[in-house]
Amino acid sequence: MTPPPSDTLPGPRPARPGNGTAARIAVVGLHGHGASHVRRVLELQRAGSARLAAVVDPREPAAGHDAHGTGAPWFPTLGDLLSSSATPVDVVVLSTPIPTHLPLARAAMEAGLDVLLEKPTTASLAEHTELVAVAERTGRRCQVGFQTFGSHAVAAAADLLARGEIGDVVALGAVGTWVRTAAYWARAPWAGRRRMDGRDVVDGVVTNPLAHAVATALRLGGATTAADVAWVDTDLYRANPIEADDTSAVRVQDTAGHRYGFGLTLCAPEHTPARVVVHGTRGELAYEYGHDRLLLRTDAAQMDKTYGRTSLLDDLLAARADDSRSLLCDVRDTGAFMRVLEAVRTGADPRPIAPEHVEWAGEGDERRPVVRDVARWCADVARTQRTFAELGAPWAG
Repeated sequence: MTPPPSDTLPGPRPARPGNGTAARIAVVGLHGHGASHVRRVLELQRAGSARLAAVVDPREPAAGHDAHGTGAPWFPTLGDLLSSSATPVDVVVLSTPIPTHLPLARAAMEAGLDVLLEKPTTASLAEHTELVAVAERTGRRCQVGFQTFGSHAVAAAADLLARGEIGDVVALGAVGTWVRTAAYWARAPWAGRRRMDGRDVVDGVVTNPLAHAVATALRLGGATTAADVAWVDTDLYRANPIEADDTSAVRVQDTAGHRYGFGLTLCAPEHTPARVVVHGTRGELAYEYGHDRLLLRTDAAQMDKTYGRTSLLDDLLAARADDSRSLLCDVRDTGAFMRVLEAVRTGADPRPIAPEHVEWAGEGDERRPVVRDVARWCADVARTQRTFAELGAPWAG
């Protein structure tokens, strides 16, 4: 699952038809972010490179929904679609609750379909391992919806780091100071849950809304597989009346010796651009992924540049047309992120932040907590690779 449309990256460029045959795409999960996938497929349909072959959701799309009136047949479950010989499909886009990611992606790949699976990849590291095994056994493609991996700024950042523009990499991290209201936590029964009906959900700040920050920093540091991560420390808190974390510090070390610090919150006084930061011996590189903006600061040079990006669905279609092409975010390349998710999943429950450190703003659905000075503490985590508790944040245990 991805953030609401206001937090996604800028609009993708149109895809070119692959081998002249329009890919038949089914979108599973039509409400919330799933609606944006329907719109994208319809854009590709108008360009002649894809066709909305089916839509799947327990609720049939009503008048006013983008999927309504398209002519694409509706199915209440993916199983119903896969058992329908009258509706052939090539690609399935899964925008569904986190606990359903493994079973639905597995069913689609075992049916011979390629998959675009929204992040986080799965609800546990063991499920991720199983999903990778399914992809390898079936030979199907499984692209995971870390949209930042399609940003041209990420490739540019990797090139700058490889050329030593900021010297030797000393540490990496990310700062995310976002705002989420009561309506966000009420958006679905699983929202803000660690477990539900005996199954892992892990819907917290680290693993869902600001997961892009974590996954992208790890990728820039060269950590993509679970084996690339040496250890993970978590320091999890919550100001909202939820099970999961909404304000967290995470410290990671990879097997190459890189240190990472992630300071993330959904309880900031205002929503600011999330940024991945790389510290070097001669400067700093920052990537504001919501705007595909790259900022370089060294003694010798400064750069502030905005890049384009490639849609992950477009990339998946291009890979289908060219077997030699690798996916931008192959399921195998999300293992390092899943090591972080696993540490959050198996760690202690987030500690409540004491009321004296929280101010409340707004009313009704717009009500939200603001943790005092949280933006500064998040920045300090990324700068020092120390947790809130180690830094001495007054509300940290």
